[in-house]
Amino acid sequence: MAIAFDHVCARCRLAGAKLFLKGEKCFTPKCPIVQRPYPPGIHGQRRRAPTEYGAQLKEKQALRAIYNIRERQLQRYFREARSERGVTADALITRLESRLDRIVYRLGFAHSQAHARQLVHHGLMAVNGRRVDLPSYPVKVNDVIQIKEAKRGKPIFTNLAERTATKTLPSWLKREDPWTGKVIDVPRPDPAEIPVDLRAVVEFYSR
Repeated sequence: MAIAFDHVCARCRLAGAKLFLKGEKCFTPKCPIVQRPYPPGIHGQRRRAPTEYGAQLKEKQALRAIYNIRERQLQRYFREARSERGVTADALITRLESRLDRIVYRLGFAHSQAHARQLVHHGLMAVNGRRVDLPSYPVKVNDVIQIKEAKRGKPIFTNLAERTATKTLPSWLKREDPWTGKVIDVPRPDPAEIPVDLRAVVEFYSR
């Protein structure tokens, strides 16, 4: 089941940055943060000095919104990342980027992260030939992700070949055909690609 956040675009305005939660709309002048680049609410345009805790909380909430996950899930990912050797922030983002719904979005099969979650939850995706309907399923290197053949005629996949052809893939993904992708390396996104201060998120959970 998709997570029912409040108005999606308000999340971007609250974060003060584009989180790209609405697919193609985020790249148009109709994007609300372009029209109203201040927090939502009647007091949104007031300038307030954020506290350290407030700043960390804002970054954490933005990260949750980007990956469309619940608080409990993010806490679990943080605990797992902290238990690993190396930089906690790097381990955290790798776990988030390894989720099946994130891979589906990155491959261009879905218009947004929320849409990708729905595709997986409704059983339209397969991993290594087997149906997987768990959005948080951890995808591994050499896993093959594809839209199930029986589902490819659905209207939501109209013009998919054209859409995926123009989609730039991250270095850890490879497109086999318009319906199929493969994980060829461990996800390690450039921090500049994620509009969140991951160090602030780590500090928030380390309090």
